[in-house]
Amino acid sequence: MVDEKTTGGASKGTAPLAPAMSGKPPGEVGLSAEEVRQRVIAGQVNAPPPSPGRTIGQIVRANVLTRFNAILGSLFVVVAIVGPIQDGLFGFVVLANTTIGIIQELRAKWTLDRLAILTAPRAHALRGGSSAEPVVSDIAVEDVVVDDLLELRPGDQVPVDGVVIGCSGLEVDESLLSGEPEAVAKATGDTVLSGSFVVAGSGMVRTTAVGAAAYATQLQAQAVRFSLLHSELQAGTNSILRMVTWVMIPAGVALTVSQLVRSHQSLGDALRGSVAGVGAMVPEGLVLLTSIAFAVGAIRLARRRVLVQELAAIEGLARTDILCIDKTGTLTAGGATLEAIAVASGHDEASVHDAVGAMAATDPAPNATMQALAQGFDQPPNWVVASRVPFSSDRKWSAVTFADHGSWVLGAPDILSSELPAELERERSRHEGASHRVLLLARTGESIQAGNGLADLVPVALVVLSEQLRDEAASTIAYLSDQGVTVTVLSGDAPATVAAIASKVGIPIVGRPCDASKLAADDTSMATALSSANIFGRVRPDQKVAAVRALQAQGHVVAMIGDGVNDVQALKQADLGIAMGSGSQASRSVARMVLLDDSFAAVPQVLSEGRRVVANIERVANLFVTKTVYAAILAVVVAVGGFPFPFFPRHLTIVSTLTIGIPGFFLALARGAPRASPGFVAKVLAFTIPAGVIAATATLAVYALARLGPNTSGTQQRTAAMLELAAVAFAVLVLVARPLNAPRIALVVSMTLGLVTLIVLAKSRSIFDLQLPGLQVILGATAIGAVAIVLLVASQRWAGAWVRGHR
Repeated sequence: MVDEKTTGGASKGTAPLAPAMSGKPPGEVGLSAEEVRQRVIAGQVNAPPPSPGRTIGQIVRANVLTRFNAILGSLFVVVAIVGPIQDGLFGFVVLANTTIGIIQELRAKWTLDRLAILTAPRAHALRGGSSAEPVVSDIAVEDVVVDDLLELRPGDQVPVDGVVIGCSGLEVDESLLSGEPEAVAKATGDTVLSGSFVVAGSGMVRTTAVGAAAYATQLQAQAVRFSLLHSELQAGTNSILRMVTWVMIPAGVALTVSQLVRSHQSLGDALRGSVAGVGAMVPEGLVLLTSIAFAVGAIRLARRRVLVQELAAIEGLARTDILCIDKTGTLTAGGATLEAIAVASGHDEASVHDAVGAMAATDPAPNATMQALAQGFDQPPNWVVASRVPFSSDRKWSAVTFADHGSWVLGAPDILSSELPAELERERSRHEGASHRVLLLARTGESIQAGNGLADLVPVALVVLSEQLRDEAASTIAYLSDQGVTVTVLSGDAPATVAAIASKVGIPIVGRPCDASKLAADDTSMATALSSANIFGRVRPDQKVAAVRALQAQGHVVAMIGDGVNDVQALKQADLGIAMGSGSQASRSVARMVLLDDSFAAVPQVLSEGRRVVANIERVANLFVTKTVYAAILAVVVAVGGFPFPFFPRHLTIVSTLTIGIPGFFLALARGAPRASPGFVAKVLAFTIPAGVIAATATLAVYALARLGPNTSGTQQRTAAMLELAAVAFAVLVLVARPLNAPRIALVVSMTLGLVTLIVLAKSRSIFDLQLPGLQVILGATAIGAVAIVLLVASQRWAGAWVRGHR
């Protein structure tokens, strides 16, 4: 028979835990306030965890003490000695850039630190001493002291080392410490280590080691939450900077020697030419704007209640092509509502209700399922717990043995029974097809232990639960599909239930939903299954990790969204782990991002922000590295030719400010971009080497033309070269800014007008030593510039085709 019984839902992760702590030794009252104070004074208090970002001092040092600031600072000193001050304007630009970089990174740090407080782990400490009723209260992890009594609940990450003094089916996962994914059962007297997390049961431990003395302090800092995420952008930028350094040193030395010995100039002009040539090769804003792009991205996401625990994580989702998700908590809201109890023929309905009510009411750490059942059934009298096996995602069942009522097991039907009675099988198929969660209640006369197999189970009833779809799930799935991101569902529920939910939110179902309970947990088995399906049910935690590894081995960039303790290992393995804010402490601690409002709708914002950052850093890199290429070529040619350098430092300051510096700030923060593709360094070099060669060639051609022209002064020669370089640089800016829109067109036009203004105004011509050459030189420069721009456009089409052909 079927008893339809509807109750209110229970929110996952927010319902109060059972007040009784099974496993708490009688008479334990915890430390008194005075005992805690004494231990704090003695230094026996847990050290606060390291910040997920850089300290203020590290931010300042990273922005000030750079190799390029040192080079430009030395050049500024030279200019300050020989004068005039106009040629030292680049020093003030460097100062402004450094200041802006520090301010933006500090803004990001302070914003993220405020959000991090909301997800900081807490410890459940029993305190009170002999003079007061002991109370379990949540305290900051850094406030735990030696000898504190701490409750451990499912999903908790153990904050300190301790000894178990009481427990009920306590199992911990030490994979973050040992690398072994198997859960370890703990008994009274056993040691638990900081960094492990509770996967089943509950317990109480006495703290034995805190802070630096704790086993996992060093390991956590390096390998768990705060390990550095690989960033192709940052690694690529560093590679480019190393190449620049190797080119800049010999070219700079050769140029300086040439200007001082062979160019037949005054000492002041020779030094100014050397400073201009060496300084132009420095991509001073590249690292700055990369940092700013990441920092501003983190601030934007923080406004949408997304905590970025490492700035480089913003890049991760931009490159993601497969997103692995759990059903519960991601596609559904995470709560559970009791829909029905289907009792098999020959079993007493009242006894079934009593058994379900007793199992839920006596659970010391109820999950969402038990919370829903506790709301649907009252606790019956005289049901005394003799032993308990808590639920774990690996077993997929829980069991309770009652003193006078036998043993009852609640879990996945296909795990507990190979063949259900026909009536229950029909009900199961009907409800799973309707996207309901179906659990089997079975009983046996034998006592059940966690390490023993299940024997002689008699199916008694089906417990049917429903979950509410997230309002934003369908629109988010549609967005991800449009953006070329494949969604793979890895759930612990029945495949039919998972497939029904996936279909409702619009996930394209590939092949038949796969029952992972029939698969091995090795990478090969999961890779084979993933080649023909994207909906998986009955997935164990170790299979989630294997699935992520298998996808990565196939060349995919994998992101993982999870909220439970069963997701921890997969979150850590994924290229980008994303946790829900209301999820377990363990999941939040290893994730690179946390969705504070549990909103799946935040994922498109993260994706968009990541793509914006990647695309804009590539744009900025194209601008700065193009400048380095043409400056290096100019330096080498001038050094070999032994003629004066075509510019004073002030001239290159004008060109770099109007075509690179100011536009770079705006382009680094522009919106909208496609999915990021790999090959950052290759793409940048494919663009910048042809562009730099063309810019340098055009500049040298016009400079030679001006030097050969009659009655052309040195000032006119340098002005002609500067205007030619500026024209090609503006063409590069237009190519980099594509696709052009109104703001970007306005940016290019305003920068062009800025250059025209400097040429038109007599005062600025005097300050910057500018004078237009004769008409013959101007016409020749125009023709050379037109050819250069045509070649530039053609070279970029070739470069784009080359990059696409080598992906």
